[in-house]
Amino acid sequence: MKTPYKNIYSVLQTNRFVVITVVSGALISSLFFGWLMYDMHRMALNNSFAINTDGSVIPLKWVSQKENLEVEALAHLELFHTYFYNIDTSNYLRNLEKALWLGNSSVDNLYRQKKADGVYNRLLQYSLVQKVLSIESQLDLQAEPYQFKTTTIFEINRGTVVDRYELVSSGNLIVVDRNYPTNTHGLLITNYFENTLKKINNEN
Repeated sequence: MKTPYKNIYSVLQTNRFVVITVVSGALISSLFFGWLMYDMHRMALNNSFAINTDGSVIPLKWVSQKENLEVEALAHLELFHTYFYNIDTSNYLRNLEKALWLGNSSVDNLYRQKKADGVYNRLLQYSLVQKVLSIESQLDLQAEPYQFKTTTIFEINRGTVVDRYELVSSGNLIVVDRNYPTNTHGLLITNYFENTLKKINNEN
């Protein structure tokens, strides 16, 4: 014999199933659309767009600072060694001032030592021209501070005599705020040291 209670129980079971299904569907949909929005946001952060001349949209990939670090570090070291060692009577004050912005007190101490030793006085007295020929750096970017070793080839023109030298220097690089135009790469040389300086034969 059927009673109204059994019918109510069946209706409640059906309603419960419907509610669970709807809630589960809503939860799954929310998770899916949440992931979709996150993915779109991530893609938007890693890409920018430019308009081509014909009106089409060109995606431009933003490379992270970590991927650019090697390029930035090599450029920073080349800039520093060029400013610090590529000097003559007309540019040495300007170049040295720019070089000092790229390093910490270790660079300033080396500059003061050279000045005390009369390096720049001889530059003026004999109208010497010190020209950088090549700069090659090796980097260790595993962890900050980043270690480097740089080999700089330069020559000193004394008028009738031109001598060529190989300088091996080393130090560390740390990341700092970019400062335009004094420190465009946002790196600073620390613990800078001139390891060896030797005279080499001139190439014919």
